[in-house]
Amino acid sequence: MTMTDETSTTSREGMAAAARAGIASHAEATAPRATAASRPEATAPPAATAAGAAATEPPAAVTPQATVRPPTPALQRWEIVTVLAVSLGASGVYALVQYIGSLTAHEALSKQQVIVHGTLAPGRPLLDLFLQLTNIALALAPVLLVFYLLARAGEGPSSIGLDASQPGRDLGRGAVLAAVIGGSGLGLYLIAYHLGVELNVVAENLPDVWWRIPILILSAAQNAILEEVIVVGYLLSRLDRLGVKPAKAIAISAVIRGSYHLYQGVGAFIGNATMGAIFGVLYRRWGRVTPLIVAHTLIDSVAFVGYAVLAGHVSWLPAP
Repeated sequence: MTMTDETSTTSREGMAAAARAGIASHAEATAPRATAASRPEATAPPAATAAGAAATEPPAAVTPQATVRPPTPALQRWEIVTVLAVSLGASGVYALVQYIGSLTAHEALSKQQVIVHGTLAPGRPLLDLFLQLTNIALALAPVLLVFYLLARAGEGPSSIGLDASQPGRDLGRGAVLAAVIGGSGLGLYLIAYHLGVELNVVAENLPDVWWRIPILILSAAQNAILEEVIVVGYLLSRLDRLGVKPAKAIAISAVIRGSYHLYQGVGAFIGNATMGAIFGVLYRRWGRVTPLIVAHTLIDSVAFVGYAVLAGHVSWLPAP
């Protein structure tokens, strides 16, 4: 009995242990398994997650900022040559060829004519007007090129003194300069003509219509803006950057100015070169191209309109 009881007790304890083990195994098998994301230790704080994501992403491409570097002296010289080649430098070459043609002609220079402003559509005044206006506008294209080049260098028209900051002073200086240079220029032309070294310059032969005088004044303003902006303001400022001595730079500017008037004769070359030297000196002193434009506009306006009114009516002016 005792042995049987001990065996029964042992059997019962074993069965109970086996049952407990079975229950535990069933609970472990049926319980959901924790994933890496659901385990507390696997859940990273937001800051750490963002830092990890940033570390795994490739670095963003950094665009280098463009730096504006001043052009080399070679590029500056090339720029000057380009501006002159599409403007007054080309006119100088063409004027030289024309003058050689006049010298090699069978007639004396004083017997030959050169027309400065002629009709562009004979017998068709309205078309002539539109062609004159188009010609004036297109002739100012090199000035736009100069303004563009100044802007690229971080400058503007005011850097060469082309603005309206001093209207009274600019007008006064321009008027005095026009009176002095205009009168002496006319005298030099008449002397050169009677010496036989100057052609008969016909300032204009436009049709006698209502727009004749306005076109002549606009042409005078176009000449002034083109020449003073390019051969004084732009050219002298660029030669300064290249380290050219002021006297030499003024001489270069003056010779270029005289060259594109050579088609009228050697007297026109000398007179305009002298005018260019004076304008260059005054630009150095004033630092402004505006009074030079005013003076040049007045000089040419008086010459063109005066010729239209007086030619053929006074003896001292060569008749067309």
